[in-house]
Amino acid sequence: MPLCGPLHRSILALDLESSSTRTDLIKVELRNQLYLLLHQAMQAAGIDEQSCEPIEDRGDGALVLIQPTDEVPRSRLLDPLIPALTRLLVDYNTALPPADRPAHRLRMRAVVHAGDLLRDDHGPFGAEIDAAFRLLNADAVRSALRETSVPLALVVSQQIYEAIVIHGYSGLCPQSYERAVEVNVCGLTRYGWIHIPGADESVALDSLRVLTEST
Repeated sequence: MPLCGPLHRSILALDLESSSTRTDLIKVELRNQLYLLLHQAMQAAGIDEQSCEPIEDRGDGALVLIQPTDEVPRSRLLDPLIPALTRLLVDYNTALPPADRPAHRLRMRAVVHAGDLLRDDHGPFGAEIDAAFRLLNADAVRSALRETSVPLALVVSQQIYEAIVIHGYSGLCPQSYERAVEVNVCGLTRYGWIHIPGADESVALDSLRVLTEST
């Protein structure tokens, strides 16, 4: 297959917290749940398979590339997809027996970005995918997830913040996004804004209940 690109895509990537501390058999279960909940959240957001490239497996996470189309504006990744995914995580964790929660609960980081990428026989690649994963794996995002009872921490790129969040599309609250990440890709500084979906009170209360019941 010849090199294809540049191709503009919206980028959603997920990474499970503490995956390396789980046994392989538990990882099988968590990976299955990750994909199940991701597909359910995408369905709730009206993002179907025709709008996306095949989901790229990342071992303890996933990469979703969404083609530009009027029927799937990028704002849907922030709302309703992220709130829906957070509620699904809360429900999954709540349903776990208390003794199983330390090993089996699902918590994850998510990044939403957009930009041009390339594709060859081995899959998609390029600076914008690198930027997305640098943001996703930043220490500040890991710390934000550790410090909250909400099972998901989101980071958005400067492109997404300036194009969507700052305008309040889909009822987004720009004040709930904090610029807290700075990474370097191809000699350029990229900034990320962290958001905890627990700003929604019902999600925060449910997540707090999960944390309390597990202790």
